[in-house]
Amino acid sequence: MAGEIGYELQGPARHRDTIYRAILEAGESFGIRRLGGRVASVNHLEACFPTIITDYLPAIFDDEMAEYQQEFKAAMPGFALTFNLAGSFEADDISAWYRSPVELGWSKNIKFDHEFVGRAALEQEVANPRRLIRTLVWNSDDVIDVYASLFRQGQPFHYMDIPRDMKGFMYADKVVKEGRPIGVATSRGYSYYFRQMISLCTIDVAHAEIGTDVTVIWGNPDEPQKEIRATVAPAPYKPDNRRSDLVGL
Repeated sequence: MAGEIGYELQGPARHRDTIYRAILEAGESFGIRRLGGRVASVNHLEACFPTIITDYLPAIFDDEMAEYQQEFKAAMPGFALTFNLAGSFEADDISAWYRSPVELGWSKNIKFDHEFVGRAALEQEVANPRRLIRTLVWNSDDVIDVYASLFRQGQPFHYMDIPRDMKGFMYADKVVKEGRPIGVATSRGYSYYFRQMISLCTIDVAHAEIGTDVTVIWGNPDEPQKEIRATVAPAPYKPDNRRSDLVGL
């Protein structure tokens, strides 16, 4: 999910430490480094891998889904069971935090060679999408002002945790253009590689062109809010190198 070539090793647990040390030793001459747990999720952001609870809520909160919701919770790790919401985005119905596969950039994985619930609606959305996923690059001066408010008198702006917000929350922030809502920003995080604060954003097609200037409303509705300038950028933001040719390396 870093958008790079990677491998997962599976085997008997009793060999775990031996294999782990061998990998670190073999990679030492190549500059291998261990990655901290809080930084790992920045990969999802830079490489645009929308994540459950972080970028969307599963569509399981309708009454007819109660039985499935119980099964879902029983199978999920603890951090994914809280379903906490935060951020400036507001709506009267929980479905406003749901996302379709098209909005999350997964259209290429949709197959219409079989029947499934919602197929007709999804066919229409693939043919005429309403929203797409993009990266937003947040204005650095506006972000710095959020931190500067910690050193001024009065109530500061909501703290921007870095590199990412805690798991178990969907932080959804309203994105506007000339005062009109046009999208929702999620996965806000600091990229040390790019030296930028960025986020993912499901945004109206009319404003999804790369380079479009938009505004993110930062801060919960009951707190001081900061208008942060942002620019629409591609998603994924970093080049996708997962299919690089390893022959001869």
